[in-house]
Amino acid sequence: MADKPIRADKATAVAELTDNFRNAGAAVLTEYRGLTVSQLTQLRRSLGKETTYTIAKNTLAKRAANEAGISGLDELFTGPTALTFVSGDVVEAAKGLRDFAKANPKLVIKGGVFEGKAISAAEVTKLADLESREVLLAKLAGAMKGNLSKAAALFQAPLSKAARAAAALADKKREQEGAEAA
Repeated sequence: MADKPIRADKATAVAELTDNFRNAGAAVLTEYRGLTVSQLTQLRRSLGKETTYTIAKNTLAKRAANEAGISGLDELFTGPTALTFVSGDVVEAAKGLRDFAKANPKLVIKGGVFEGKAISAAEVTKLADLESREVLLAKLAGAMKGNLSKAAALFQAPLSKAARAAAALADKKREQEGAEAA
């Protein structure tokens, strides 16, 4: 792509998109052809506050991605394209897009960027199939708590065995003393 000078308003749009690409944890490209304004508004609301859904001209978005150092997206900039910039939980945003696309088949997930690398639409779906960060952390905490309980029981076992042995010896001694006194 030849770098032709662009108008000031387009340069501002490219600069804003470039910042979004650089600052987002992930970006997902979708085709929104056939969706109504109210459906797009509903999609924006469902994605949450940490996710931005932006409709952009393909040439400007392609230039912004290149300026942000992201490659591998050029073939995705065809047809009406919208960009989803995710600042929060990438898995939750991917789930939101996947679920909305199931309910509204006119929304097509084309692919995206995750951790600076281009990913396919199938990989976006795989991200959506993961459990959220909070669920994974809760599972990890539960597993750690279970292991700590096992460790505590393991460390306590020799002490309780020793206490039972001491009690048994004391009982035996009392029996012997009782037998000797009789």
